[in-house]
Amino acid sequence: MFRRERSIRLRGSAAALCNNLTVLQLPARNLTHFGMVHGPSAQLLSAGPEGVPLAQRQLQAKEGAGVSPPLITQVHWCVLPFRVLLVLTSHRGIQMYESDGSVMVFWHALDSGDASPVQAVFARGIAACGHFICVGTWSGRVLVFDIPAKGPNIVLSEELAGHHTPITDIGTEPAQGQDCIADMVTADDSGLLCVWRSGPKFKLLTSIPGFGVTCPSVQLWQGMVAAGYGNGQVRLYEAKTGTLHIQISAHARAICALDLAPEVGKLLSAAEDTFVHIWKLSRSLENGSIEVEHCHGECVPDTQVCGARFCDPSGNSFAVTGYDLAKILRFSNM
Repeated sequence: MFRRERSIRLRGSAAALCNNLTVLQLPARNLTHFGMVHGPSAQLLSAGPEGVPLAQRQLQAKEGAGVSPPLITQVHWCVLPFRVLLVLTSHRGIQMYESDGSVMVFWHALDSGDASPVQAVFARGIAACGHFICVGTWSGRVLVFDIPAKGPNIVLSEELAGHHTPITDIGTEPAQGQDCIADMVTADDSGLLCVWRSGPKFKLLTSIPGFGVTCPSVQLWQGMVAAGYGNGQVRLYEAKTGTLHIQISAHARAICALDLAPEVGKLLSAAEDTFVHIWKLSRSLENGSIEVEHCHGECVPDTQVCGARFCDPSGNSFAVTGYDLAKILRFSNM
């Protein structure tokens, strides 16, 4: 059972975008960082255990070419084996900062050469995969950046071609050195999922066809893919084969965020129906099949939910953002 904790006040609300919340926990300092975007700026803040905001910072998207400031599409902390970077995407490019947002270490402009005059150009979908950071784009390409242990010498090492519509989200988990294991899944506006194995050259392992519904959010855990769709369904697939194991009618409206607590296999789903649900994923010891159990449901009344994340790897607390809601709602396990 989760209970409502003290909310964290914001200077403005989160934009009505899917996956519009990122969380970075710093146990050694007893701090939690939160980030979300609205218009041309990203809002970052740090909070202590009681939800007291300790510091706030606003980042602006790099101008690039053009007169009007670009709209930011997503902000996300990427935890690499040797450093943490804050990645910000917009309609003009990709920015990478040191984890506190104080220093920009890399800027990559988007190439709009292949876009038609009526086609929007943007980047969206951010994830760390080993020592790579992967970012999705409007064209369906996934840009793979090789990140050094320190410094700004970041290199675009590869562009992955498996999608034909804009990328919506990317989910990853550590491969842990096993052969032929899936450690990244990408989703797009058509609902297509592509499952990859990372390495010096990424390999496409399988494609899971869509069914005419967009997939705004996707996660990967212990060889299973959890995908949230625009019709409110959550589907659980075998990552290696693409086999559908479980289909859950989780929400009455479109899902806007999924998150996983990797230590315990808890899955969080949030949707436009104002509900946040928590599910427990596991595998049967007898036959290895995927099993799911509903653990908790929380209504956030009169709010267009646009972001939700666990605040710790054990899934004992989570946070929620909403459009036109100038605070972060916090919930913890009783």
